Amino acid sequence: MSFQAPKGTFDWLPPRSEQVLAVREALVGPARLAGYGYIETPVFEDTQLFARGVGESTDIVSKEMYTFPDKAGRSLTLRPEGTASVVRAVLQHGLHNGQLPVKLWYSGSQFRYERAQKGRYRHFWQVGAEALGSEDPALDAEVVLLGAQGFASLGLTGVRLLINSLGDKTCRPTYRAALQEFLRGLDLDADTRARIEINPLRVLDDKRPEVQAQLTGAPLVIDHLCAACKSYHEEVRALLSAAGVAYEDDPRLVRGLDYYTRTTFEFVHDGLGSQSAVGGGGRYDGLSEMLGGPPLPSVGWALGVDRTVLAMEAEGLIDDTAPGRVQVYGVPLGDEARRRMFLLVTELRQAGVSADLAYGGKGLKGAMKGADRSGARFALILGERDLAAQAVQLKDLTTAEQTEVPLAQVVDVLKGKVQ
Repeated sequence: MSFQAPKGTFDWLPPRSEQVLAVREALVGPARLAGYGYIETPVFEDTQLFARGVGESTDIVSKEMYTFPDKAGRSLTLRPEGTASVVRAVLQHGLHNGQLPVKLWYSGSQFRYERAQKGRYRHFWQVGAEALGSEDPALDAEVVLLGAQGFASLGLTGVRLLINSLGDKTCRPTYRAALQEFLRGLDLDADTRARIEINPLRVLDDKRPEVQAQLTGAPLVIDHLCAACKSYHEEVRALLSAAGVAYEDDPRLVRGLDYYTRTTFEFVHDGLGSQSAVGGGGRYDGLSEMLGGPPLPSVGWALGVDRTVLAMEAEGLIDDTAPGRVQVYGVPLGDEARRRMFLLVTELRQAGVSADLAYGGKGLKGAMKGADRSGARFALILGERDLAAQAVQLKDLTTAEQTEVPLAQVVDVLKGKVQ
């Protein structure tokens, strides 16, 4: 029997996996420059953290979570998103009692039992940034800007930023009532009708064409904002414009989680088909209180690493030519030479030069084939005659030029050539 990865999951393999690591680093690079510190939370949490934080009426909680009892009968869930865990950790460890805002970034696996398709996986990787404990339009603008800079640093030009405001507890109830009244008059299935009563904004997020077709005249949240929310939103937009960030106002943008308030935004890429979102986020001022904490107004985003890689492929930014695994490849001929080459390769690595060697006692021809496959620029050939002379043959694999170098000098010589 041969095992396969579970449905809806995939493996990142070299050399592609190295590029994925670089994408992760690039996406969070701007946040790190802005003083965001790294946080790592458990892959599974108490189920109630997500039920309460993400929202009972969301598809994530009602249909998509990987939930299981542990051996003591506690209900645990593989995390479907990162924000609730970050807020839980901040509250648990009292980070909100220090300097505010608390600025954190994360990088990790998320899990959702979804209908598997390209760009929508059951195990996927996100990087995220959260700024907790401050209600300031400049912080919203900073968070959005950092996301935009992450995508730009990868050379992506097709990422569009959509932005909206969802109002707050002052003006949302009026809008919610107007939206419910409109939705109750539509021809919708029983599940969707039930959702109207629990969280009508989620109906606006329904991607089914037969639902979208009926939403044309739906009231817009932007028309129901109170004066405070309106001026807050104008300030966020003005700061983004001043920083040169292009955005599109999208009055229908609601996003799929219950905890968002005021600023909400999404990064989309048109080269991905139906799964066009590459990231998004917003302000979640009430989430701390939902989780039993004090008021902690916060804003953040999560960016999809695998979706970003797909967007880069769509723009031809992924280089499929395998980069060299190592810079130097050792070719030992004979047992004594292999023992000496093992030490030489170790010295090279300690000096910061990536190096590998031919294992398994291959002859010269087989070992040189390995050197070519490794992508190394230089081969080091060591035979019995070379050992007697305390030297090694250094072959440049791009020019085929070969020179003899004393063993005592080879590390310094190679450091000069590869750095």
